[in-house]
Amino acid sequence: MLQLPPLTSLRAFESAARHLSFKRAADELGVTPTAISHQIRLLEETLGGKLFERQPRKVALTEIGLQLYPVCREAFSSMSDAVAAVMGKTQQRAVTVTSTTAFSAGWLVPRIGRFTAANPGITLRIHPCETVVDLQRGVADCAIRYGGAPFAGLVAEPLFDDSFAPICSPGLNIRMPEDLKHHTLLHSEWRLQNEFTPSWRKWCKIAGVRDVDTRAGTVLTDESHVIQATIAGQGIALLSTVLVQDELRRGLLVQPFGPALEGLGYHFVFPKTATGNPGIRAVRDWLFSETNTGA
Repeated sequence: MLQLPPLTSLRAFESAARHLSFKRAADELGVTPTAISHQIRLLEETLGGKLFERQPRKVALTEIGLQLYPVCREAFSSMSDAVAAVMGKTQQRAVTVTSTTAFSAGWLVPRIGRFTAANPGITLRIHPCETVVDLQRGVADCAIRYGGAPFAGLVAEPLFDDSFAPICSPGLNIRMPEDLKHHTLLHSEWRLQNEFTPSWRKWCKIAGVRDVDTRAGTVLTDESHVIQATIAGQGIALLSTVLVQDELRRGLLVQPFGPALEGLGYHFVFPKTATGNPGIRAVRDWLFSETNTGA
C-alpha cells in the first residue's frame, strides 16, 4: 500500500502554498502560525527537502513546493466536491414538514404510508409545533400553515379551505340544535382570536338557536384533545371538517346538523431558496395528490 504523509501536514501545506502565508493559512484552518510551521516542517522531513523559502514577512515555494502544490490543490478540491455531493444526497433523503399538533395528528400522520410508498428513498419527518417555525433556521424544511397569508419570504400554495361544524359521537344521539341544551359543549381554547375563530356563541347566533348557555361545558387547550374527547362521547364540539374528515367517513363521528362556520385556508409553504429541493417537491406532490383525491 502506498505510504502518504499525514493528511494534516498536506492540508497545512496546501493552504500555506495557496496563500503564500503561514498566518493566513492558520486563520483559514483555525490554528496558530506556529502549528502550520510545525506541520510543514514535518512534511519537509518526510519528503527530504524544503517546500518554502522563508523570507522576511513572506514565504515562497521552492522547486519541490511548486511541484507538489498543484497536486495537493487538485486532490483537496476533488475531496471537497465529493464530500459536498455525498452530503447533498444524504440531505435529500430526509425532509421535515411542520404544522400544528392537531393537523399533524389528524391529517398528516394517517396519510404518511402513501408518501412512503411513492417515495421509498425519502424519509418524511413530522414536526408538530403550536408556534410558527422559522423555516430559514433549518428546524423544518416546509410547513402547513393555517391562514395568515401572505407569508414573507416564503412560497405559499393554497391546499384547501376549512370550516367548523357541530360534530359529535353517533352514540350521543344528537339530532336537532335543541338537543344542545342537554349535552356538554366542548370548547377549544384558541390562541389567536379573529373574525374566523369558531365559538358556540357565534354558531348559535348564526343558527338562530336560543336558550343555550354557550359559556358552559368543557374547555381544552389543544384542538387534538377536543377531537379525542368528541370521539369518546364526552360532548359535542365545533370541529374542523378538514381534521375530522376521516372520522366522519368511518362513522366514528357525525355532523348532526348545520350550519358550518367559515374558516381560513391551509397553505403549503417553503423558503423561496428551496424551490428546487427534491424532498420538498415530493412533499408538495404528495399533499396535492391527497387533496385532489379527497382522501
